Amino acid sequence: MPALLGLEIPEIEQLLGPGQPRFRARQIYSALYRERHSDLLRLSNLPLPLRRELAATHAVGLPVVQRRFDSADGTRRYLLELADGRTVEAVFMPEEQRQTICISTQVGCAVNCKFCLTALLGLERNLTAGEIVGQVLLLAAGNQLAAEGQRLNVVMMGQGEPLLNLPNVLKATRILLDPAGCGLSPRRITLSTAGIIPGIEELGREPVRPKLAISLNASTDEARRELMPIARKYPLRELLEVCRAYPLRPWERLTFEYVLLQGVNDSDADAHRVVKLLARLKCKVNLIALNPGPEIPFRTPEPDRVLAFQRILKRAVPCFIRKPRGLDIFAACGQLRKISSPA
Repeated sequence: MPALLGLEIPEIEQLLGPGQPRFRARQIYSALYRERHSDLLRLSNLPLPLRRELAATHAVGLPVVQRRFDSADGTRRYLLELADGRTVEAVFMPEEQRQTICISTQVGCAVNCKFCLTALLGLERNLTAGEIVGQVLLLAAGNQLAAEGQRLNVVMMGQGEPLLNLPNVLKATRILLDPAGCGLSPRRITLSTAGIIPGIEELGREPVRPKLAISLNASTDEARRELMPIARKYPLRELLEVCRAYPLRPWERLTFEYVLLQGVNDSDADAHRVVKLLARLKCKVNLIALNPGPEIPFRTPEPDRVLAFQRILKRAVPCFIRKPRGLDIFAACGQLRKISSPA
Protein backbone atom coordinates (compact mmCIF):
# COMPACT_ATOMS: atom_id res chain seq x y z
CA MET A 1 0.00 0.00 0.00
CA PRO A 2 1.58 3.36 -0.99
CA ALA A 3 2.47 5.80 1.78
CA LEU A 4 1.37 9.41 2.18
CA LEU A 5 4.43 10.47 4.18
CA GLY A 6 6.98 12.03 1.89
CA LEU A 7 4.41 13.67 -0.37
CA GLU A 8 4.44 17.44 -0.85
CA ILE A 9 1.33 19.49 -1.54
CA PRO A 10 1.43 19.30 -5.39
CA GLU A 11 1.78 15.51 -5.16
CA ILE A 12 -1.18 15.25 -2.79
CA GLU A 13 -3.22 17.43 -5.17
CA GLN A 14 -2.36 15.05 -7.99
CA LEU A 15 -3.26 12.05 -5.84
CA LEU A 16 -6.69 13.49 -4.99
CA GLY A 17 -7.44 14.38 -8.59
CA PRO A 18 -9.71 17.08 -10.00
CA GLY A 19 -12.73 15.87 -8.07
CA GLN A 20 -11.48 17.37 -4.80
CA PRO A 21 -10.95 21.07 -4.04
CA ARG A 22 -7.28 22.04 -3.90
CA PHE A 23 -7.43 23.04 -0.23
CA ARG A 24 -7.96 19.38 0.68
CA ALA A 25 -4.31 18.73 -0.19
CA ARG A 26 -3.20 21.44 2.24
CA GLN A 27 -5.42 19.95 4.95
CA ILE A 28 -3.91 16.50 4.47
CA TYR A 29 -0.37 17.91 4.35
CA SER A 30 -0.92 19.77 7.63
CA ALA A 31 -2.51 16.71 9.24
CA LEU A 32 0.46 14.53 8.35
CA TYR A 33 3.35 16.80 9.24
CA ARG A 34 2.17 19.60 11.50
CA GLU A 35 -0.55 17.83 13.48
CA ARG A 36 1.23 14.45 13.23
CA HIS A 37 -1.86 12.30 12.73
CA SER A 38 -1.20 8.60 12.27
CA ASP A 39 -4.82 7.46 11.64
CA LEU A 40 -6.40 8.70 8.41
CA LEU A 41 -9.90 7.94 9.67
CA ARG A 42 -9.42 10.53 12.44
CA LEU A 43 -8.90 13.48 10.07
CA SER A 44 -12.18 15.04 11.13
CA ASN A 45 -11.85 18.08 8.87
CA LEU A 46 -12.10 15.79 5.82
CA PRO A 47 -15.39 14.33 4.55
CA LEU A 48 -15.92 10.79 5.81
CA PRO A 49 -16.01 9.25 2.29
CA LEU A 50 -12.62 10.80 1.50
CA ARG A 51 -11.17 9.56 4.79
CA ARG A 52 -12.40 6.06 4.07
CA GLU A 53 -11.04 6.12 0.53
CA LEU A 54 -7.62 7.32 1.68
CA ALA A 55 -7.47 4.75 4.47
CA ALA A 56 -8.40 1.96 2.05
CA THR A 57 -5.81 2.90 -0.57
CA HIS A 58 -2.92 4.46 1.35
CA ALA A 59 -0.93 4.04 4.55
CA VAL A 60 0.39 6.99 6.51
CA GLY A 61 3.82 5.36 6.24
CA LEU A 62 5.28 5.64 9.75
CA PRO A 63 7.90 3.03 10.61
CA VAL A 64 7.10 0.50 13.34
CA VAL A 65 9.17 0.23 16.51
CA GLN A 66 10.58 -3.29 16.47
CA ARG A 67 12.74 -2.79 19.57
CA ARG A 68 13.73 0.07 21.87
CA PHE A 69 16.90 0.20 23.95
CA ASP A 70 17.09 2.58 26.93
CA SER A 71 20.43 3.94 28.16
CA ALA A 72 21.29 4.91 31.71
CA ASP A 73 21.88 8.47 30.45
CA GLY A 74 18.36 8.81 29.01
CA THR A 75 19.28 8.08 25.40
CA ARG A 76 16.94 5.78 23.48
CA ARG A 77 17.92 3.73 20.45
CA TYR A 78 15.12 2.55 18.18
CA LEU A 79 15.22 -0.36 15.76
CA LEU A 80 12.54 0.61 13.24
CA GLU A 81 10.87 -1.70 10.74
CA LEU A 82 10.00 -0.28 7.33
CA ALA A 83 7.13 -1.31 5.07
CA ASP A 84 9.28 -3.82 3.17
CA GLY A 85 10.48 -5.53 6.35
CA ARG A 86 13.94 -3.94 6.35
CA THR A 87 15.10 -2.20 9.50
CA VAL A 88 16.90 1.04 10.25
CA GLU A 89 17.97 2.78 13.45
CA ALA A 90 17.27 6.19 14.99
CA VAL A 91 18.30 7.68 18.32
CA PHE A 92 16.65 10.12 20.74
CA MET A 93 19.01 12.13 22.99
CA PRO A 94 17.43 14.29 25.71
CA GLU A 95 19.25 17.27 27.17
CA GLU A 96 18.20 20.00 29.56
CA GLN A 97 18.01 22.79 26.97
CA ARG A 98 17.22 20.80 23.83
CA GLN A 99 16.31 17.41 22.44
CA THR A 100 18.11 15.75 19.54
CA ILE A 101 16.89 13.08 17.15
CA CYS A 102 19.56 11.28 15.10
CA ILE A 103 18.09 9.72 11.97
CA SER A 104 19.26 7.45 9.17
CA THR A 105 19.14 8.17 5.45
CA GLN A 106 19.98 4.71 4.09
CA VAL A 107 19.51 1.12 5.20
CA GLY A 108 23.14 0.34 6.00
CA CYS A 109 26.01 2.27 4.42
CA ALA A 110 28.35 1.83 1.47
CA VAL A 111 31.10 4.26 2.50
CA ASN A 112 33.00 1.70 4.64
CA CYS A 113 34.75 3.92 7.21
CA LYS A 114 37.03 1.58 9.15
CA PHE A 115 36.09 2.90 12.62
CA CYS A 116 32.31 2.66 12.14
CA LEU A 117 30.13 -0.33 12.97
CA THR A 118 27.48 0.67 10.44
CA ALA A 119 30.01 0.11 7.65
CA LEU A 120 29.97 -3.60 8.45
CA LEU A 121 26.33 -3.80 7.33
CA GLY A 122 26.98 -2.76 3.74
CA LEU A 123 24.28 -0.90 1.83
CA GLU A 124 20.80 -2.39 1.32
CA ARG A 125 18.94 0.60 -0.14
CA ASN A 126 18.19 4.29 0.09
CA LEU A 127 15.40 5.52 2.33
CA THR A 128 12.51 7.42 0.79
CA ALA A 129 11.75 10.99 1.85
CA GLY A 130 8.76 9.66 3.79
CA GLU A 131 10.89 7.11 5.64
CA ILE A 132 13.34 9.87 6.62
CA VAL A 133 10.59 12.22 7.83
CA GLY A 134 8.78 9.31 9.49
CA GLN A 135 11.69 8.72 11.89
CA VAL A 136 11.42 12.30 13.15
CA LEU A 137 7.64 12.16 13.53
CA LEU A 138 7.69 8.81 15.30
CA LEU A 139 10.43 9.68 17.80
CA ALA A 140 8.99 13.14 18.44
CA ALA A 141 5.59 11.64 19.24
CA GLY A 142 7.07 8.79 21.28
CA ASN A 143 9.06 11.21 23.45
CA GLN A 144 6.35 13.87 23.86
CA LEU A 145 8.18 16.54 21.86
CA ALA A 146 5.07 18.26 20.55
CA ALA A 147 4.92 20.82 23.35
CA GLU A 148 5.16 24.45 22.31
CA GLY A 149 8.66 25.85 22.57
CA GLN A 150 10.34 22.45 22.50
CA ARG A 151 13.83 22.90 21.08
CA LEU A 152 14.30 20.00 18.70
CA ASN A 153 17.46 19.28 16.72
CA VAL A 154 17.56 16.73 13.92
CA VAL A 155 20.89 15.31 12.78
CA MET A 156 21.29 13.08 9.74
CA MET A 157 24.14 11.16 11.33
CA GLY A 158 22.64 7.68 11.67
CA GLN A 159 23.02 4.88 9.16
CA GLY A 160 24.01 5.85 5.64
CA GLU A 161 25.73 8.60 3.67
CA PRO A 162 23.13 11.35 3.12
CA LEU A 163 24.80 12.80 0.03
CA LEU A 164 24.47 9.43 -1.74
CA ASN A 165 20.70 9.74 -1.28
CA LEU A 166 20.48 13.46 -1.89
CA PRO A 167 17.12 13.77 -3.77
CA ASN A 168 15.25 12.04 -0.94
CA VAL A 169 17.25 13.88 1.73
CA LEU A 170 16.45 17.26 0.15
CA LYS A 171 12.77 16.45 -0.19
CA ALA A 172 12.62 15.33 3.44
CA THR A 173 14.43 18.52 4.46
CA ARG A 174 11.89 20.70 2.67
CA ILE A 175 9.07 18.99 4.57
CA LEU A 176 10.90 19.17 7.91
CA LEU A 177 11.66 22.89 7.49
CA ASP A 178 8.37 23.96 5.92
CA PRO A 179 6.43 26.18 8.39
CA ALA A 180 3.25 24.54 7.06
CA GLY A 181 4.86 21.12 7.49
CA CYS A 182 7.00 20.00 10.43
CA GLY A 183 8.11 23.59 11.06
CA LEU A 184 11.70 22.98 12.21
CA SER A 185 14.26 25.78 12.14
CA PRO A 186 16.99 25.58 9.46
CA ARG A 187 19.46 26.20 12.28
CA ARG A 188 18.41 22.90 13.87
CA ILE A 189 18.89 20.31 11.16
CA THR A 190 22.34 19.03 10.20
CA LEU A 191 23.57 16.63 7.55
CA SER A 192 26.84 14.76 8.08
CA THR A 193 28.88 13.54 5.11
CA ALA A 194 32.09 11.60 4.64
CA GLY A 195 33.03 14.21 2.03
CA ILE A 196 31.21 13.42 -1.23
CA ILE A 197 32.39 16.42 -3.26
CA PRO A 198 29.69 16.47 -5.99
CA GLY A 199 27.02 16.14 -3.31
CA ILE A 200 28.46 19.06 -1.32
CA GLU A 201 28.42 21.21 -4.45
CA GLU A 202 24.83 20.23 -5.23
CA LEU A 203 23.73 20.82 -1.65
CA GLY A 204 25.19 24.32 -1.73
CA ARG A 205 23.00 25.22 -4.70
CA GLU A 206 19.79 24.35 -2.86
CA PRO A 207 17.79 27.22 -1.35
CA VAL A 208 16.36 24.94 1.35
CA ARG A 209 19.00 22.77 2.93
CA PRO A 210 20.32 21.49 6.26
CA LYS A 211 23.55 22.68 7.84
CA LEU A 212 26.63 20.80 6.66
CA ALA A 213 28.99 18.69 8.78
CA ILE A 214 32.00 16.95 7.22
CA SER A 215 33.84 13.96 8.67
CA LEU A 216 37.53 14.85 8.49
CA ASN A 217 39.13 12.26 10.80
CA ALA A 218 42.70 12.63 9.56
CA SER A 219 45.27 15.32 8.87
CA THR A 220 46.90 13.76 5.79
CA ASP A 221 45.58 12.13 2.65
CA GLU A 222 47.47 8.93 3.39
CA ALA A 223 45.90 8.52 6.82
CA ARG A 224 42.46 9.54 5.60
CA ARG A 225 42.53 6.98 2.77
CA GLU A 226 43.32 4.25 5.28
CA LEU A 227 40.46 5.22 7.57
CA MET A 228 37.94 6.31 4.92
CA PRO A 229 38.32 4.55 1.55
CA ILE A 230 36.03 7.15 -0.07
CA ALA A 231 38.94 9.61 0.37
CA ARG A 232 40.77 7.84 -2.46
CA LYS A 233 38.22 9.44 -4.79
CA TYR A 234 37.97 12.77 -2.96
CA PRO A 235 41.38 13.94 -1.68
CA LEU A 236 41.74 16.55 1.04
CA ARG A 237 42.90 19.36 -1.24
CA GLU A 238 39.82 19.07 -3.45
CA LEU A 239 37.50 18.59 -0.47
CA LEU A 240 38.77 21.75 1.25
CA GLU A 241 38.53 23.76 -1.97
CA VAL A 242 34.85 22.85 -2.19
CA CYS A 243 34.42 23.77 1.47
CA ARG A 244 35.96 27.21 0.89
CA ALA A 245 33.57 27.78 -2.01
CA TYR A 246 30.51 26.56 -0.10
CA PRO A 247 27.87 29.34 0.16
CA LEU A 248 27.36 29.66 3.90
CA ARG A 249 24.34 31.57 5.14
CA PRO A 250 25.13 34.61 7.33
CA TRP A 251 24.49 32.73 10.58
CA GLU A 252 26.18 29.50 9.50
CA ARG A 253 29.52 27.75 10.03
CA LEU A 254 30.78 24.53 8.52
CA THR A 255 31.26 21.76 11.06
CA PHE A 256 34.18 19.36 10.81
CA GLU A 257 33.92 16.12 12.79
CA TYR A 258 37.09 14.38 13.87
CA VAL A 259 37.00 10.89 15.40
CA LEU A 260 40.11 10.44 17.54
CA LEU A 261 41.77 7.01 17.37
CA GLN A 262 44.49 6.17 19.86
CA GLY A 263 47.94 6.30 18.26
CA VAL A 264 46.51 6.77 14.76
CA ASN A 265 45.33 10.36 14.30
CA ASP A 266 45.48 11.92 17.77
CA SER A 267 49.02 13.33 18.03
CA ASP A 268 49.98 16.97 18.54
CA ALA A 269 51.38 16.91 15.01
CA ASP A 270 47.98 15.82 13.69
CA ALA A 271 46.32 18.66 15.57
CA HIS A 272 48.73 21.25 14.13
CA ARG A 273 48.11 19.89 10.61
CA VAL A 274 44.33 20.13 11.14
CA VAL A 275 44.76 23.80 12.10
CA LYS A 276 46.58 24.44 8.80
CA LEU A 277 43.96 22.53 6.80
CA LEU A 278 41.11 24.58 8.21
CA ALA A 279 42.78 27.97 7.90
CA ARG A 280 40.59 30.63 6.25
CA LEU A 281 37.42 28.57 6.75
CA LYS A 282 34.46 29.77 8.78
CA CYS A 283 34.03 26.57 10.76
CA LYS A 284 34.09 24.73 14.04
CA VAL A 285 35.40 21.30 14.98
CA ASN A 286 33.69 18.56 16.97
CA LEU A 287 36.07 16.03 18.46
CA ILE A 288 34.71 12.53 19.04
CA ALA A 289 36.78 10.05 21.01
CA LEU A 290 36.21 6.70 19.32
CA ASN A 291 33.06 4.92 20.42
CA PRO A 292 34.25 1.30 20.50
CA GLY A 293 32.53 -1.77 19.19
CA PRO A 294 33.18 -5.40 18.23
CA GLU A 295 35.26 -5.86 15.05
CA ILE A 296 36.56 -2.27 15.22
CA PRO A 297 40.41 -2.50 15.22
CA PHE A 298 41.05 0.81 17.04
CA ARG A 299 41.17 2.03 20.62
CA THR A 300 39.75 5.10 22.32
CA PRO A 301 42.39 7.69 23.34
CA GLU A 302 42.76 8.71 26.97
CA PRO A 303 40.83 11.81 28.07
CA ASP A 304 44.08 13.77 28.59
CA ARG A 305 45.07 13.14 24.97
CA VAL A 306 41.67 14.36 23.75
CA LEU A 307 42.04 17.53 25.83
CA ALA A 308 45.56 18.13 24.53
CA PHE A 309 44.31 17.82 20.95
CA GLN A 310 41.49 20.25 21.68
CA ARG A 311 43.83 22.82 23.25
CA ILE A 312 45.88 23.04 20.07
CA LEU A 313 42.84 23.44 17.82
CA LYS A 314 41.17 25.98 20.09
CA ARG A 315 43.98 28.46 19.48
CA ALA A 316 42.77 28.81 15.89
CA VAL A 317 39.23 27.47 15.56
CA PRO A 318 36.22 26.84 17.85
CA CYS A 319 36.61 23.25 18.99
CA PHE A 320 34.29 21.14 21.13
CA ILE A 321 34.46 17.63 22.57
CA ARG A 322 31.26 15.72 21.84
CA LYS A 323 30.13 13.80 24.86
CA PRO A 324 29.15 10.25 23.88
CA ARG A 325 25.52 9.36 24.46
CA GLY A 326 24.10 5.87 24.83
CA LEU A 327 27.39 3.96 24.85
CA ASP A 328 25.82 1.23 27.00
CA ILE A 329 23.19 0.50 24.31
CA PHE A 330 25.36 1.03 21.19
CA ALA A 331 23.59 4.28 20.35
CA ALA A 332 26.66 6.53 20.11
CA CYS A 333 28.14 7.93 16.92
CA GLY A 334 29.40 5.13 14.65
CA GLN A 335 27.75 2.34 16.64
CA LEU A 336 24.45 1.80 14.81
CA ARG A 337 24.56 -1.81 13.69
CA LYS A 338 21.43 -3.44 15.12
CA ILE A 339 23.35 -4.83 18.10
CA SER A 340 21.11 -5.90 20.97
CA SER A 341 23.52 -5.12 23.81
CA PRO A 342 27.22 -4.40 24.35
CA ALA A 343 29.54 -7.36 24.01
